[in-house]
Amino acid sequence: MASAKRSSRVAVFSRSASAQSGRIVAGNVSAPCALGRAGVRRDKREGDGATPAGCFRILRGLYRPDRLMRPKSALPFTPIRARDGWCDAPGDRNYNRRVVLPYPASHERLWRKDGLYDVVVILDYNVTRRRRMRGSAIFMHVARRGLKPTAGCVALALPDMQRVLRALRPGARLVVGGCVQRGRRGLR
Repeated sequence: MASAKRSSRVAVFSRSASAQSGRIVAGNVSAPCALGRAGVRRDKREGDGATPAGCFRILRGLYRPDRLMRPKSALPFTPIRARDGWCDAPGDRNYNRRVVLPYPASHERLWRKDGLYDVVVILDYNVTRRRRMRGSAIFMHVARRGLKPTAGCVALALPDMQRVLRALRPGARLVVGGCVQRGRRGLR
C-alpha cells in the first residue's frame, strides 16, 4: 500500500447541495463520506440537519481510548472520558463547547455506545467565534453503517477516517463547497 501524501487541504465534494453523501479527498486519499440529512448549506442553523458549506480549520481530535489506540495523525488528539459532553444549547454560556456531564443545559454525550464518536475531529465551525443558533457539534466523525446521513457532520467509515487522519498536515483545513482567499489570513 502506498503511503499517504500529506495535505493541508481536505475537500468534501457532493453531487448537489441536497446530497446526503459525497467524497472526501486529502492528498492522495479519497473516500466516500456521509453528509447532513439536509445536504450542504451556506446558511447553517442549529438543528437544521445541514452540513455547513465553507472552509474550516481542523482544530484537534478526540478518541475513545478503551476502543482504539491514539490515531496516527499530525493533529493533536486527546482521549474522550466517560463524562465528556458537548453543549448544544444556544442560550448557554458553553454553547458549542466541551462540557463535563452531568450538565444542566442540552448537550450531546461524547462517550457513545454506537461508536460514532470513537474518533472525532473538531472543526472550527462556530467554535472560535461562536454565534447563537448557527450550529454546534459540527465534527468529522465515524459514520453509521451504510454511510447514513448525519445531523450536519461529515462522517467516514473508520478505516477511511484513519487514512484521512494520516494524510493531514498540521494546520489543515476542511473545505465543504469551496472557499475563498482573504488577504494575509489565507483560506477561511
